[in-house]
Amino acid sequence: MTIRLALMGAGGKMGCRIGDNLKDNTGYLVDYIEISESGLARLAARGLQATPQDEALRRADAVILAVPDNLIGHITQMIVPDLKPGTMVIGLDPAASYAGAVTIRQDLIYFVAHPCHPPMFHDEVTEAARTDWFGGVDAKHHIVCALHHGPEEAYSRGEQISRAMYAPVMKAFRITVEQMAILEPALAETFTATVITAIKEAYDEAVKLGVPAEVAWEFLSGHARIEFAIIFGLTGFPFSDGAQLAIAQAYNKIFKPDWKEQIMTIAAIQQSVRAITAQD
Repeated sequence: MTIRLALMGAGGKMGCRIGDNLKDNTGYLVDYIEISESGLARLAARGLQATPQDEALRRADAVILAVPDNLIGHITQMIVPDLKPGTMVIGLDPAASYAGAVTIRQDLIYFVAHPCHPPMFHDEVTEAARTDWFGGVDAKHHIVCALHHGPEEAYSRGEQISRAMYAPVMKAFRITVEQMAILEPALAETFTATVITAIKEAYDEAVKLGVPAEVAWEFLSGHARIEFAIIFGLTGFPFSDGAQLAIAQAYNKIFKPDWKEQIMTIAAIQQSVRAITAQD
């Protein structure tokens, strides 16, 4: 059975990624919803054109929200009354659902799916795949999926659409919306992206101290890979005694004693998603 999709924000960054994966997929008929001039131009460059929103929503089996987190509350409040019973509303990020910003109608289905992005340790051999940083173009990756609201039998349909949106997909991990919010924003953005920002600042300081930039990059990236593998138990051998001493001496200089409570608790995550989804 062919599934009719309405892709909101079709001319945006995520909308274009998803549209590129779906436009030639014979299992789906896609209506592209876009209002900005730049977005309409990006659709036109792909040989696509926008469908009037009311028309697209009226006939949709599923609506994909490729729109900013802080607009989802307003957008769902606006579109939910126009959807036919059983329509699936698909979010690309857990923040709005976890924050309670999404307008829920009991006879609709709400699903969230997000990419894991290509693995750090992978088997890609082509240059195109190795430099497909986001994934879903040349590089395969995993995704996470959650059924936020609706009957259990709806999950398989949501995963099927998500696999098509983010193709090529390896595993689709089923988790809860709360678990997805623990992963992002808390683990992947609030903590890890911040730590990597600090790593870049330390790299810049090494270059300022006289290390050639290319040498610093190759040394840092090579060591980061093996250190990641050691810490996560992939190598079968530990750090050297000197490295363990350096970690022990530096840890409390770099991290506040209560950093986990400030970032990796449910209360902190709830506060974070409320800030992310707050409407201007």
